[in-house]
Amino acid sequence: MERKRVVITGVGAITPIGCGKDEFWNALIQGKSGVDLVTRFDTSNFKTRIGAEIRDFDPQDYGIKPKDAKRMDLFTQYGVAAASLAIEDAGLKLGEYNDRVGTIIGTGIGGLMTLEEEKQKLVETQNPSRVSPFLIPMMMPNAINAYVSIIHKLTGTSPCPANACATGSYALIYACKDLALGDSDVIVTGGSEAILTEMAASSFANMKALSRRNEDPKGACRPFDKDRNGFVIGEGAGVVVLESLEHALKTNAKIYAEIVGYATNTDAYHITAPDPGARLVKKAIVDSLNMAGLEPREVDYINAHGTSTKLNDKAEAMAIREVFGDYKVPVGSIKSMIGHLIGAAGSVEAVACALAMENQMIPPSINYETPDPEIDLNIITEPTPANLNVVMNNSFGFGGHNAVMVLKRYTG
Repeated sequence: MERKRVVITGVGAITPIGCGKDEFWNALIQGKSGVDLVTRFDTSNFKTRIGAEIRDFDPQDYGIKPKDAKRMDLFTQYGVAAASLAIEDAGLKLGEYNDRVGTIIGTGIGGLMTLEEEKQKLVETQNPSRVSPFLIPMMMPNAINAYVSIIHKLTGTSPCPANACATGSYALIYACKDLALGDSDVIVTGGSEAILTEMAASSFANMKALSRRNEDPKGACRPFDKDRNGFVIGEGAGVVVLESLEHALKTNAKIYAEIVGYATNTDAYHITAPDPGARLVKKAIVDSLNMAGLEPREVDYINAHGTSTKLNDKAEAMAIREVFGDYKVPVGSIKSMIGHLIGAAGSVEAVACALAMENQMIPPSINYETPDPEIDLNIITEPTPANLNVVMNNSFGFGGHNAVMVLKRYTG
Protein backbone atom coordinates (compact mmCIF):
# COMPACT_ATOMS: atom_id res chain seq x y z
CA MET A 1 0.00 0.00 0.00
CA GLU A 2 1.41 3.38 -1.01
CA ARG A 3 1.66 5.89 1.81
CA LYS A 4 -0.28 9.10 1.29
CA ARG A 5 1.69 12.34 1.37
CA VAL A 6 0.98 14.74 4.26
CA VAL A 7 0.98 18.54 4.18
CA ILE A 8 0.52 21.43 6.61
CA THR A 9 -2.40 23.65 5.58
CA GLY A 10 -3.11 25.70 8.71
CA VAL A 11 -1.21 26.95 11.75
CA GLY A 12 -2.20 28.41 15.11
CA ALA A 13 0.02 29.64 17.95
CA ILE A 14 -0.62 30.97 21.44
CA THR A 15 2.76 32.00 22.86
CA PRO A 16 4.46 34.34 25.35
CA ILE A 17 5.60 36.60 22.49
CA GLY A 18 2.39 36.71 20.52
CA CYS A 19 -0.84 34.96 19.65
CA GLY A 20 -1.80 34.22 16.07
CA LYS A 21 0.66 33.44 13.30
CA ASP A 22 1.41 37.05 12.30
CA GLU A 23 2.06 38.38 15.78
CA PHE A 24 4.08 35.29 16.66
CA TRP A 25 6.20 35.43 13.51
CA ASN A 26 6.87 39.18 13.73
CA ALA A 27 8.05 38.77 17.33
CA LEU A 28 10.33 35.89 16.35
CA ILE A 29 11.98 37.86 13.58
CA GLN A 30 12.46 40.83 15.92
CA GLY A 31 14.19 38.58 18.45
CA LYS A 32 11.63 39.50 21.09
CA SER A 33 11.94 37.76 24.45
CA GLY A 34 8.83 36.69 26.34
CA VAL A 35 10.75 35.95 29.53
CA ASP A 36 10.26 38.17 32.57
CA LEU A 37 9.61 38.03 36.31
CA VAL A 38 6.63 35.79 37.09
CA THR A 39 3.47 37.64 38.13
CA ARG A 40 1.04 34.72 38.47
CA PHE A 41 2.13 33.87 42.00
CA ASP A 42 4.41 35.23 44.72
CA THR A 43 7.97 34.14 43.93
CA SER A 44 9.67 35.83 46.90
CA ASN A 45 10.93 32.56 48.35
CA PHE A 46 11.66 30.85 45.03
CA LYS A 47 15.13 30.10 43.70
CA THR A 48 13.87 30.91 40.20
CA ARG A 49 11.53 33.86 39.83
CA ILE A 50 11.33 34.09 36.06
CA GLY A 51 9.16 32.53 33.38
CA ALA A 52 7.62 33.13 29.96
CA GLU A 53 4.02 34.00 30.77
CA ILE A 54 1.23 34.73 28.34
CA ARG A 55 -0.35 38.00 29.43
CA ASP A 56 -3.66 39.56 28.40
CA PHE A 57 -5.05 36.27 27.07
CA ASP A 58 -8.83 36.42 26.75
CA PRO A 59 -10.48 33.12 25.80
CA GLN A 60 -13.47 34.97 24.38
CA ASP A 61 -11.21 36.33 21.64
CA TYR A 62 -11.03 32.76 20.34
CA GLY A 63 -14.70 31.89 20.54
CA ILE A 64 -14.60 30.25 23.98
CA LYS A 65 -17.75 31.13 25.91
CA PRO A 66 -17.27 32.44 29.48
CA LYS A 67 -19.22 29.50 30.93
CA ASP A 68 -16.99 27.02 29.08
CA ALA A 69 -13.81 28.89 30.02
CA LYS A 70 -14.65 28.51 33.71
CA ARG A 71 -14.71 24.75 33.19
CA MET A 72 -11.38 24.63 31.35
CA ASP A 73 -7.90 24.64 32.82
CA LEU A 74 -5.66 27.23 31.20
CA PHE A 75 -3.83 24.57 29.16
CA THR A 76 -7.16 23.60 27.61
CA GLN A 77 -8.04 27.20 26.83
CA TYR A 78 -4.69 27.67 25.10
CA GLY A 79 -5.10 24.48 23.09
CA VAL A 80 -8.67 25.23 22.03
CA ALA A 81 -7.64 28.76 21.01
CA ALA A 82 -4.67 27.55 18.94
CA ALA A 83 -6.84 24.90 17.28
CA SER A 84 -9.45 27.47 16.31
CA LEU A 85 -6.74 29.67 14.79
CA ALA A 86 -5.32 26.74 12.81
CA ILE A 87 -8.74 25.63 11.55
CA GLU A 88 -9.56 29.17 10.46
CA ASP A 89 -6.16 29.54 8.80
CA ALA A 90 -6.68 26.30 6.88
CA GLY A 91 -10.11 27.40 5.71
CA LEU A 92 -11.57 24.00 6.53
CA LYS A 93 -15.11 23.47 5.27
CA LEU A 94 -16.67 21.65 8.20
CA GLY A 95 -20.13 20.14 8.36
CA GLU A 96 -22.41 19.04 11.19
CA TYR A 97 -20.31 15.90 11.64
CA ASN A 98 -16.82 15.35 10.26
CA ASP A 99 -16.03 11.66 10.52
CA ARG A 100 -12.72 11.83 8.64
CA VAL A 101 -11.36 14.79 10.58
CA GLY A 102 -9.51 13.89 13.77
CA THR A 103 -7.84 15.65 16.69
CA ILE A 104 -4.50 14.62 18.16
CA ILE A 105 -3.50 17.30 20.65
CA GLY A 106 -1.30 16.33 23.57
CA THR A 107 0.11 17.79 26.75
CA GLY A 108 3.13 16.92 28.85
CA ILE A 109 1.46 17.46 32.22
CA GLY A 110 -2.14 18.60 31.83
CA GLY A 111 -4.28 20.54 34.30
CA LEU A 112 -1.75 21.03 37.08
CA MET A 113 -2.96 24.56 37.77
CA THR A 114 -6.50 23.38 38.53
CA LEU A 115 -5.24 20.48 40.63
CA GLU A 116 -3.14 22.83 42.78
CA GLU A 117 -6.01 25.28 43.24
CA GLU A 118 -8.52 22.62 44.24
CA LYS A 119 -6.07 20.87 46.56
CA GLN A 120 -5.38 24.19 48.30
CA LYS A 121 -9.11 24.75 48.68
CA LEU A 122 -9.50 21.33 50.33
CA VAL A 123 -6.56 21.90 52.68
CA GLU A 124 -7.75 25.35 53.74
CA THR A 125 -11.40 24.46 54.31
CA GLN A 126 -11.08 20.78 55.30
CA ASN A 127 -14.40 20.46 53.49
CA PRO A 128 -14.48 17.93 50.63
CA SER A 129 -17.71 19.44 49.32
CA ARG A 130 -15.78 22.58 48.36
CA VAL A 131 -13.77 20.71 45.70
CA SER A 132 -15.06 21.50 42.24
CA PRO A 133 -17.07 18.76 40.51
CA PHE A 134 -15.27 19.88 37.35
CA LEU A 135 -11.79 19.09 38.73
CA ILE A 136 -11.40 15.84 36.81
CA PRO A 137 -12.60 17.07 33.38
CA MET A 138 -10.51 20.22 33.89
CA MET A 139 -7.27 18.42 34.66
CA MET A 140 -7.59 15.44 32.32
CA PRO A 141 -5.05 15.63 29.48
CA ASN A 142 -7.56 14.78 26.74
CA ALA A 143 -9.78 17.77 27.57
CA ILE A 144 -8.38 19.75 24.62
CA ASN A 145 -9.23 17.01 22.13
CA ALA A 146 -12.70 16.76 23.64
CA TYR A 147 -13.48 20.47 23.47
CA VAL A 148 -12.00 20.95 19.99
CA SER A 149 -14.05 17.99 18.78
CA ILE A 150 -17.23 19.29 20.41
CA ILE A 151 -16.83 22.88 19.21
CA HIS A 152 -15.93 21.98 15.61
CA LYS A 153 -17.88 18.69 15.36
CA LEU A 154 -14.80 16.63 14.58
CA THR A 155 -15.83 13.01 15.03
CA GLY A 156 -12.69 11.26 13.84
CA THR A 157 -9.84 9.77 15.86
CA SER A 158 -8.65 11.67 18.94
CA PRO A 159 -5.78 10.09 20.92
CA CYS A 160 -3.88 12.22 23.41
CA PRO A 161 -0.10 11.71 23.49
CA ALA A 162 1.93 12.61 26.58
CA ASN A 163 5.65 12.36 25.87
CA ALA A 164 6.96 15.13 28.11
CA CYS A 165 8.86 17.80 26.16
CA ALA A 166 8.50 15.86 22.89
CA THR A 167 4.70 15.67 23.09
CA GLY A 168 3.92 18.26 20.43
CA SER A 169 6.15 16.56 17.88
CA TYR A 170 4.88 13.10 18.77
CA ALA A 171 1.32 14.35 18.17
CA LEU A 172 2.22 15.56 14.68
CA ILE A 173 4.02 12.33 13.87
CA TYR A 174 1.10 10.18 15.05
CA ALA A 175 -1.16 12.33 12.89
CA CYS A 176 1.14 11.86 9.90
CA LYS A 177 0.99 8.09 10.29
CA ASP A 178 -2.80 8.10 10.50
CA LEU A 179 -3.10 10.28 7.39
CA ALA A 180 -0.45 8.32 5.50
CA LEU A 181 -2.44 5.12 6.01
CA GLY A 182 -5.60 6.79 4.75
CA ASP A 183 -7.48 6.42 8.03
CA SER A 184 -8.24 10.17 8.11
CA ASP A 185 -8.29 13.01 5.61
CA VAL A 186 -7.54 15.84 8.04
CA ILE A 187 -6.14 15.96 11.57
CA VAL A 188 -5.96 18.97 13.88
CA THR A 189 -2.83 18.28 15.90
CA GLY A 190 -0.30 19.78 18.30
CA GLY A 191 0.33 20.37 21.97
CA SER A 192 -0.53 22.69 24.84
CA GLU A 193 0.86 23.44 28.29
CA ALA A 194 0.24 25.83 31.20
CA ILE A 195 2.41 24.88 34.17
CA LEU A 196 3.65 28.21 35.47
CA THR A 197 2.53 27.13 38.93
CA GLU A 198 4.10 27.05 42.37
CA MET A 199 4.47 23.26 42.41
CA ALA A 200 6.00 22.97 38.95
CA ALA A 201 8.36 25.89 39.52
CA SER A 202 9.46 24.40 42.85
CA SER A 203 10.04 20.92 41.47
CA PHE A 204 11.96 22.00 38.37
CA ALA A 205 14.06 24.41 40.44
CA ASN A 206 14.86 21.75 43.04
CA MET A 207 16.10 19.38 40.34
CA LYS A 208 18.36 22.28 39.26
CA ALA A 209 16.85 22.34 35.77
CA LEU A 210 15.86 26.03 35.74
CA SER A 211 17.94 29.09 35.05
CA ARG A 212 18.39 31.30 38.11
CA ARG A 213 19.33 34.38 36.13
CA ASN A 214 16.64 36.34 37.97
CA GLU A 215 18.47 39.64 37.59
CA ASP A 216 18.44 39.31 33.79
CA PRO A 217 15.20 37.55 32.75
CA LYS A 218 15.41 38.30 29.05
CA GLY A 219 18.96 36.98 28.89
CA ALA A 220 18.21 33.87 30.94
CA CYS A 221 17.40 31.39 28.17
CA ARG A 222 20.59 31.03 26.14
CA PRO A 223 20.67 27.75 24.17
CA PHE A 224 24.15 26.43 23.34
CA ASP A 225 25.85 29.42 24.99
CA LYS A 226 28.76 28.58 27.26
CA ASP A 227 27.09 30.39 30.18
CA ARG A 228 23.72 28.65 29.90
CA ASN A 229 22.49 27.50 33.29
CA GLY A 230 19.04 25.98 32.79
CA PHE A 231 15.78 26.35 30.93
CA VAL A 232 12.94 28.81 31.50
CA ILE A 233 9.37 27.58 31.94
CA GLY A 234 7.08 28.87 29.22
CA GLU A 235 3.44 28.26 28.39
CA GLY A 236 1.21 28.20 25.36
CA ALA A 237 -0.01 26.04 22.52
CA GLY A 238 0.83 25.23 18.93
CA VAL A 239 -1.63 23.49 16.63
CA VAL A 240 -1.42 22.71 12.93
CA VAL A 241 -3.89 21.32 10.44
CA LEU A 242 -2.46 18.33 8.60
CA GLU A 243 -4.13 16.96 5.49
CA SER A 244 -3.41 14.23 3.03
CA LEU A 245 -2.03 15.90 -0.07
CA GLU A 246 -4.88 14.40 -2.05
CA HIS A 247 -7.47 16.07 0.20
CA ALA A 248 -5.61 19.39 0.27
CA LEU A 249 -5.46 19.54 -3.54
CA LYS A 250 -9.16 18.71 -3.86
CA THR A 251 -10.07 21.64 -1.63
CA ASN A 252 -7.46 23.97 -3.10
CA ALA A 253 -5.91 24.43 0.36
CA LYS A 254 -2.88 26.61 0.96
CA ILE A 255 0.15 24.41 1.62
CA TYR A 256 2.86 25.64 3.99
CA ALA A 257 5.07 22.58 3.70
CA GLU A 258 5.09 18.83 3.30
CA ILE A 259 6.19 16.57 6.15
CA VAL A 260 8.45 14.16 4.31
CA GLY A 261 10.31 12.41 7.13
CA TYR A 262 10.01 11.66 10.80
CA ALA A 263 11.33 9.31 13.45
CA THR A 264 10.73 8.57 17.11
CA ASN A 265 12.68 6.45 19.58
CA THR A 266 13.67 6.27 23.23
CA ASP A 267 17.07 6.57 24.90
CA ALA A 268 16.29 3.88 27.51
CA TYR A 269 18.92 5.58 29.63
CA HIS A 270 17.54 7.84 32.42
CA ILE A 271 14.22 9.35 33.48
CA THR A 272 15.41 12.98 33.14
CA ALA A 273 18.98 13.08 31.80
CA PRO A 274 19.81 12.54 28.12
CA ASP A 275 22.18 9.80 27.04
CA PRO A 276 25.53 11.66 26.94
CA GLY A 277 26.50 9.65 23.88
CA ALA A 278 23.34 10.82 22.07
CA ARG A 279 23.15 7.52 20.17
CA LEU A 280 19.36 7.48 19.80
CA VAL A 281 19.12 11.20 19.05
CA LYS A 282 21.58 10.65 16.23
CA LYS A 283 19.54 7.65 15.05
CA ALA A 284 16.32 9.67 15.02
CA ILE A 285 17.97 12.35 12.87
CA VAL A 286 19.38 9.75 10.46
CA ASP A 287 16.12 7.78 10.28
CA SER A 288 14.05 10.88 9.53
CA LEU A 289 16.42 11.85 6.71
CA ASN A 290 16.36 8.31 5.32
CA MET A 291 12.56 8.31 5.29
CA ALA A 292 12.63 11.65 3.47
CA GLY A 293 15.20 10.35 0.99
CA LEU A 294 17.49 13.27 1.76
CA GLU A 295 21.17 13.73 2.50
CA PRO A 296 22.31 15.84 5.49
CA ARG A 297 23.65 18.55 3.16
CA GLU A 298 20.15 19.07 1.79
CA VAL A 299 18.91 20.38 5.15
CA ASP A 300 18.83 24.17 5.09
CA TYR A 301 18.03 24.84 8.77
CA ILE A 302 17.58 22.92 12.01
CA ASN A 303 15.19 24.21 14.64
CA ALA A 304 16.99 22.59 17.55
CA HIS A 305 15.41 21.39 20.77
CA GLY A 306 17.96 23.73 22.40
CA THR A 307 16.68 23.92 25.97
CA SER A 308 19.58 25.96 27.41
CA THR A 309 20.56 23.19 29.83
CA LYS A 310 24.13 21.94 30.05
CA LEU A 311 23.52 18.27 29.28
CA ASN A 312 20.72 18.51 26.70
CA ASP A 313 22.42 21.12 24.53
CA LYS A 314 25.70 19.20 24.60
CA ALA A 315 24.07 15.90 23.63
CA GLU A 316 22.02 17.45 20.82
CA ALA A 317 25.06 19.29 19.46
CA MET A 318 27.05 16.06 19.46
CA ALA A 319 24.35 14.28 17.45
CA ILE A 320 24.11 17.11 14.92
CA ARG A 321 27.89 17.24 14.45
CA GLU A 322 28.17 13.49 13.97
CA VAL A 323 25.39 13.37 11.38
CA PHE A 324 26.24 16.54 9.46
CA GLY A 325 30.02 16.31 9.68
CA ASP A 326 31.84 19.29 8.20
CA TYR A 327 28.61 20.75 6.79
CA LYS A 328 27.83 23.70 9.06
CA VAL A 329 24.06 23.51 8.82
CA PRO A 330 22.36 26.63 10.25
CA VAL A 331 20.97 25.92 13.73
CA GLY A 332 18.75 27.92 16.06
CA SER A 333 16.44 27.57 19.04
CA ILE A 334 13.34 29.72 19.43
CA LYS A 335 13.19 28.64 23.09
CA SER A 336 15.66 31.49 23.60
CA MET A 337 12.62 33.77 23.11
CA ILE A 338 9.57 31.80 24.27
CA GLY A 339 11.10 29.60 26.96
CA HIS A 340 10.39 25.88 27.14
CA LEU A 341 6.72 25.14 26.51
CA ILE A 342 7.12 21.47 27.54
CA GLY A 343 4.27 19.56 25.85
CA ALA A 344 3.65 22.42 23.42
CA ALA A 345 7.30 22.97 22.48
CA GLY A 346 7.53 20.71 19.44
CA SER A 347 4.27 21.86 17.89
CA VAL A 348 4.88 25.59 18.45
CA GLU A 349 8.28 25.07 16.88
CA ALA A 350 6.66 23.23 13.96
CA VAL A 351 4.53 26.35 13.43
CA ALA A 352 7.74 28.43 13.48
CA CYS A 353 9.34 26.09 10.92
CA ALA A 354 6.31 26.36 8.61
CA LEU A 355 6.36 30.16 8.87
CA ALA A 356 10.12 30.24 8.31
CA MET A 357 9.63 28.31 5.08
CA GLU A 358 6.76 30.56 4.01
CA ASN A 359 8.82 33.70 4.65
CA GLN A 360 12.18 32.21 3.58
CA MET A 361 13.74 33.55 6.75
CA ILE A 362 15.60 31.92 9.66
CA PRO A 363 14.56 33.42 13.01
CA PRO A 364 17.39 34.35 15.37
CA SER A 365 18.52 32.38 18.38
CA ILE A 366 19.00 35.16 20.92
CA ASN A 367 21.39 35.35 23.89
CA TYR A 368 24.12 33.35 22.17
CA GLU A 369 27.15 35.39 23.23
CA THR A 370 29.95 33.08 24.36
CA PRO A 371 30.63 29.99 22.25
CA ASP A 372 31.01 26.73 24.17
CA PRO A 373 34.16 24.86 23.02
CA GLU A 374 32.21 21.59 23.44
CA ILE A 375 29.48 22.80 21.07
CA ASP A 376 30.68 23.46 17.54
CA LEU A 377 27.50 24.53 15.74
CA ASN A 378 26.55 27.25 13.27
CA ILE A 379 24.17 29.17 15.54
CA ILE A 380 22.11 31.80 13.73
CA THR A 381 21.88 34.91 15.91
CA GLU A 382 20.26 37.37 13.50
CA PRO A 383 17.15 37.10 11.31
CA THR A 384 18.63 35.63 8.16
CA PRO A 385 17.11 35.39 4.66
CA ALA A 386 17.69 31.87 3.33
CA ASN A 387 16.58 29.51 0.61
CA LEU A 388 14.66 27.15 2.87
CA ASN A 389 13.66 24.04 0.96
CA VAL A 390 14.22 21.58 3.82
CA VAL A 391 13.87 22.27 7.54
CA MET A 392 14.41 19.85 10.44
CA ASN A 393 12.60 20.14 13.78
CA ASN A 394 14.08 18.36 16.84
CA SER A 395 12.24 17.52 20.07
CA PHE A 396 13.48 15.51 23.04
CA GLY A 397 11.74 14.86 26.35
CA PHE A 398 12.12 13.59 29.89
CA GLY A 399 12.05 9.81 29.81
CA GLY A 400 14.38 9.80 26.82
CA HIS A 401 11.66 10.36 24.21
CA ASN A 402 13.10 11.60 20.91
CA ALA A 403 11.21 12.95 17.91
CA VAL A 404 12.60 14.45 14.71
CA MET A 405 10.59 15.79 11.75
CA VAL A 406 11.68 16.91 8.30
CA LEU A 407 9.63 19.53 6.45
CA LYS A 408 10.05 20.21 2.74
CA ARG A 409 8.78 23.01 0.55
CA TYR A 410 5.87 21.70 -1.52
CA THR A 411 6.48 22.06 -5.24
CA GLY A 412 3.98 19.60 -6.64
